[in-house]
Amino acid sequence: MASGVVYFGSDDDNVYALNASTGAVRWTFKTGSVVNSSPAVANGAVYIGSEDGSVYALSAATGAKVWSFPTGSTVYSSPAVANGVVYIASEAGTMYALDEGTGASLWSLPTGNVIDSSSAVSNGVVDVGSGDDHIYAFGLPN
Repeated sequence: MASGVVYFGSDDDNVYALNASTGAVRWTFKTGSVVNSSPAVANGAVYIGSEDGSVYALSAATGAKVWSFPTGSTVYSSPAVANGVVYIASEAGTMYALDEGTGASLWSLPTGNVIDSSSAVSNGVVDVGSGDDHIYAFGLPN
């Protein structure tokens, strides 16, 4: 929840924004498949992954698509946002760093297996668990 609005994805391929007090639908956005990723809300945008293999940035106010980024594989993980970068992983076993404003790829790094877990960012490091039984810690540029 952010600013009195609850954001979530659904099995009906939509991302929803509901008024937290009344439950009234503020907006919906249709993706290409089921949305199991939990959204991150930062700087007026909602960031979320979909089983259609894309990461979406939506306007928190209107639900309009700001950008999307194709990962080429299902996205179950939830994004983390820090210092203008969206960090998210895909079932292809790749961790992505995307520019918060444009969705451009800043870097992508493979792991040894699928990534279903969400990443965490702290003290200049992004951590994520992989299906290869390892936790990866990627150092962030200053």
